[in-house]
Amino acid sequence: MKSRFLLIPACALVMSAPVQATVYLSVEQAQAVMFPGASFTPDFVTLTPEQMKSIEKASDVNVLNPQLKAWKVSGGGWFIADQVVGKHEFIPFALAIDAQGAVKAVEILQYRETYGDQVRKESWRAQFTGKTRDAPLKLGGDIESISGATLSSRHITDGVKRLLATHALALAHHD
Repeated sequence: MKSRFLLIPACALVMSAPVQATVYLSVEQAQAVMFPGASFTPDFVTLTPEQMKSIEKASDVNVLNPQLKAWKVSGGGWFIADQVVGKHEFIPFALAIDAQGAVKAVEILQYRETYGDQVRKESWRAQFTGKTRDAPLKLGGDIESISGATLSSRHITDGVKRLLATHALALAHHD
């Protein structure tokens, strides 16, 4: 009796999982976490070309989108929803700025990359707390880089730096 073997190429046995966005928080959930009990008034701004140049000069980070999604927070401060590029995909994040213009908190809203989601760790995000527009915000300096998430950590750091400059140059006069 002959035995029959079905030969299946090894590549057919390996199934790759599709990359999916992991949604951690909606904008509303992030607002509630970052400013518990506060109310929010939308103050969306379209940055002028002059404001964009000023922000880029102050932060040394390019402004990719002139549309700014910002909310005034009851009791003082600002909530800004933005995004930066990771390695391949956008990383939506939120920045809470207190009434004195310092970082209150950073939250990652979604993460779509296949790796590098360590930027979600509280210990890494906490490095931004208390930082102001005048902080160096240098990866490998006052902000630790994450091995395996270097681009994500660099771009989030740059995003925070850009939004602190944006707050000072385009939002602070709205207080």
